[in-house]
Amino acid sequence: MPSANRQGTIRQTVQAQGIGLHSGAPARLALRPAPAGAGIRFERTDLEGFVVEANAANIAQVSYATSLMKRGVLISTTEHVLSALVGLEMDNVVVELNNLEVPILDGSSLPFVEMIDRARPRLLPRPRRYMRVLRPVEMEEGEKFIGVYPDERYRVSYAINFPHPAIGRQRLELELTPENYRRELAPARTFGFLRDVEAMRRQGLIRGGSMDNAVVLNDTGVANGPLRFPDEFVRHKVLDLIGDLALLGHPLLGYVKADRAGHALHTALVKRLARERHLWELETAPAPVLAQATAR
Repeated sequence: MPSANRQGTIRQTVQAQGIGLHSGAPARLALRPAPAGAGIRFERTDLEGFVVEANAANIAQVSYATSLMKRGVLISTTEHVLSALVGLEMDNVVVELNNLEVPILDGSSLPFVEMIDRARPRLLPRPRRYMRVLRPVEMEEGEKFIGVYPDERYRVSYAINFPHPAIGRQRLELELTPENYRRELAPARTFGFLRDVEAMRRQGLIRGGSMDNAVVLNDTGVANGPLRFPDEFVRHKVLDLIGDLALLGHPLLGYVKADRAGHALHTALVKRLARERHLWELETAPAPVLAQATAR
C-alpha cells in the first residue's frame, strides 16, 4: 500500500461488471494505471474515450448520488469508486466506463477495494501534494451541517439521525488511513427504505436497486440482514463523504465535521473550497501518524 508521502497508482488494469443503482443499466468498469500528476479521471469507452476529470468543475446532478458532467457527457453515482481510490491513497487512476453510471456492485466500496488489490498498488516517484485547510469553513442547510477545520491529519466526524428503530442517532469519528478505510468503512453498504421504493422509481431512481446491493429497511427493522456493522448506516455516510471530497483533487489535511449532511452539502463544500482559494494551500507533507478509528 502506498506511503502517504508519495503518489500512488496501480500496476495493471482490472475490470468488473454490474448494473447502475439508479439507471438499472448494465455497465463494465475498469481501473487502469495513470502517470504521476494525472489525477483520477473517468473515460467513457462507449463515447470514444471521452474524458471527465474527477474535480469540482465537473460536479453536476447531486441528490441521491453524486454525478459528474462535462460537455453534456454524464458519469453518474461516482462516490463509491472515488471513495475506495482515495481511501487507499490511489492518486492517479483512469476509471473506464462503458455506460453513464458506475455499477453499484454490492452497494459498498469493498468490491472496488478488492479491484485495487488485484491491480497491485505501486508508488510513483513524485511526492503527494495535500490541500491544507487554513481556516474554518462551515455550511448549513436547515438541520444539515458540514464544516472543515485546520488539522494535521485527515479526520472525519459524522452524525446521522433517522427516526427508525434500526438506526436512530449514530456517530462515527475516525482518521482516514488505508488501514482504517479497509476495516471501518469499505464494507458498509448503501441503504434505503421499502416505503420509498415506488415513489423513487416513479422519479426514475433506484431502477437497479435490490436486496443484493443495499441494506433495505421495512417499518420495524432490516429486511435483509444481518448488518455488517451495528452502525453500518453512519459508516456508509462517511464512505460517501470521502468519495465526494475526492473531487477536491488532492488529499485533505483537515478535520471534517458533518451532521445529516448528504451528497448535496458534501459537494457544496467541495465547490466552495475550489472557489475560495484563500481558505487552503497546497503543500508537500510527510506521512501522517496513523490512528485508530473510534465510534460512539
